[in-house]
Amino acid sequence: MTGLDREEGLALVEGRHGDPFAVLGPHKQDGGWQVAVLQPGADRVWLLTGKTAKATEAEAVPGAPGLFNGTMKKNQPYRLRAEGHGATWEWEDPFRFGPVLGEMDEYLFAEGTHRRLWQVLGAHTITHEGVEGTHFAVWAPNAERVSVVGDFNIWDGRRHPMRKRGATGVWEIFIPGLGDGTVYKYEIRGQGGQTLPLKADPVGFGSEHPPANASVVRDIRVADWHDDVWMKSRAVRHTVDAPISVYEVHLGSWRRAPGNRMLSYDELAEQLVDYVASMGFTHIELLPISEFPFDGSWGYQPVGLYAPTIRHGTPGEFRAFVNAAHRKGLGVILDWVPGHFPTDPHGLGRFDGTSLYEHQDPKEGFHQDWNTLIYNYGRVEVQNYLISNALYWLKEYHLDGLRVDAVASMLYRDYSRQAGQWVPNKDGGRENYEAIALLQKVNIAAYGECPGIVTIAEESTAFPGVSRPADWGGLGFGFKWNMGWMNDTLSYMHRDPIYRKHHHHQMTFGLHYAWSENYLLPISHDEVVHGKGSMLGKMPGDGEQKFANLRAYYGFMWGHPGKKLLFMGQEFAQGAEWNHNQSLDWHLLDLPQHKGIQALVRDLNALYRTTPALHVNDTRPDGFRWLESNDAENSTYAWVRRGAETDRQVAVVVNMTPVERRMRLGLPVAGQWDEALNTDAEIYGGANRGNLGGVTTEDTPWHGQAQSAMVTLPPLSAVYFIQGDRAAK
Repeated sequence: MTGLDREEGLALVEGRHGDPFAVLGPHKQDGGWQVAVLQPGADRVWLLTGKTAKATEAEAVPGAPGLFNGTMKKNQPYRLRAEGHGATWEWEDPFRFGPVLGEMDEYLFAEGTHRRLWQVLGAHTITHEGVEGTHFAVWAPNAERVSVVGDFNIWDGRRHPMRKRGATGVWEIFIPGLGDGTVYKYEIRGQGGQTLPLKADPVGFGSEHPPANASVVRDIRVADWHDDVWMKSRAVRHTVDAPISVYEVHLGSWRRAPGNRMLSYDELAEQLVDYVASMGFTHIELLPISEFPFDGSWGYQPVGLYAPTIRHGTPGEFRAFVNAAHRKGLGVILDWVPGHFPTDPHGLGRFDGTSLYEHQDPKEGFHQDWNTLIYNYGRVEVQNYLISNALYWLKEYHLDGLRVDAVASMLYRDYSRQAGQWVPNKDGGRENYEAIALLQKVNIAAYGECPGIVTIAEESTAFPGVSRPADWGGLGFGFKWNMGWMNDTLSYMHRDPIYRKHHHHQMTFGLHYAWSENYLLPISHDEVVHGKGSMLGKMPGDGEQKFANLRAYYGFMWGHPGKKLLFMGQEFAQGAEWNHNQSLDWHLLDLPQHKGIQALVRDLNALYRTTPALHVNDTRPDGFRWLESNDAENSTYAWVRRGAETDRQVAVVVNMTPVERRMRLGLPVAGQWDEALNTDAEIYGGANRGNLGGVTTEDTPWHGQAQSAMVTLPPLSAVYFIQGDRAAK
């Protein structure tokens, strides 16, 4: 056989050849063109050329079953026909097509600055050289051979080996005839002929339904957006001055359809979006929806970082969900997980037979707490992969923000490790410089390329400058979860009221550092799992007191500086701990006390959103002043919230004992102060004790103010007084 020696032929037939495009397909020879064809299972092969599909039979190559050699007089488009085992079939030869990736793509990828990585890697339905099909591209620099496999080629890695693109380590192939819905994986031959598990596509846009785990070709080119008004106006909704109240949701268990079926994105676009909008929240935050193999991980161990989980539908249907939220005036925030990934065989771990995405040393590359692998943030290709992924969700799905999970685990090399179990940085310290740089780059890229978005850090330490701009030396996030506030206040609320006076300043301590970051106050899913019980279950006392405590706590929270977040079910006081395998207990809303908590949260959101004093200065000290912070004996707290000079001020007073209090309250402005909200109102499940609609100040100095009024504080309650129209401005 001209131009093909026996060893090359055997390497192709045995799936060992590392450069199949150098042999297969058309190649110029003396006097014409040679076409080498590998088609295992074929007895005969023909080349079909010209408008009449003239058939020219190729010769079988001796000693290389399935390998054929045909000839053409000129280089021209052709198809192939084969016979074997009593069947006849035709196909376009993928080896006759040229490369798809350009030199600039290769250059940017090698440099680690290709911010549109999803546009070149992964599986893309395209028309190439006049033929429709799918282009596959994957990074596997240490592989000897990479093939695309699926039902379309009987999962036979010999049939579609890929073209290696130089030093970048990217492999690609255009396979004619494949389109949306094609199931595929990558078969990778590691160094020295190492056999690896079949791998899902790291940049795949779709996946099979778990427990199946192959990638699925999804055409994401066309998006039917109708959210221009939202997209143009959302920037003002994400400033530190804006009211932000987030409803955190696990899509798989918010509500189930009959038969315990998860809702689709289309169903959620109607039911969830309408509900969240009716409750007055400003944003929906989704627990991770990047494809994940194990339901019990809640999405926090993703394998398909570029694929919206198929549990609820296709990428197009997820886009429709986001579109519906925007049309209702709701932002959508995605819980994003760049801190680690699972060890599932089809995932990123030892992707090409080497530690490609992760560190090789387990002291740097393995999370002991979660049995997961840690990205090698110092590798430019891995940085590129993660930064591009953040931009992918923001651009392709119009998401309004990213809440970055487990930031503390990224920032510190000794996170949850004992001495000797971690590798210091180049200066001998514990800070992970590479992860810090990655987070800064993510935030710079996100804010720079996606106007109006917001990024939020789940960061549980005192690392400085989390929500300060990266060019000021900060990490560049818009907001940070205030985990300290959450832990302190929940610890206080758990106590029997008789003992609360001994722990009074757990509720005030957050104000000592409230302005050090742009904080969001989170009562998240983490507080209602792993034996922690429900929010209602955390409250002390009998049934009535539990509800009163929870109402008082929510009143405290919404009056406290900082943006707000509640996990689903907490807004109606679900009694049981969250279970990801079933729906929330919506039937509880038939009971007045649960309905009352829901009404309270709805009204708190409405008051928070419409009252500038409660949100404009959430992150600035000039918006807050204590009136009473030291009344430990009576467990009462009082403070004033201020907005702009022309905004009406709000006084918040909280009683954390089951005893009614009559107290004198200093107020900064003379006149009428309206009782804007009282958590003891009957509509919320309380006893309707209060101040008959408001109070009028007297010229009696108190709490450092020239004016004051006697107020009634119902047991276990929070009361909001707003500066009335008859108050002096």
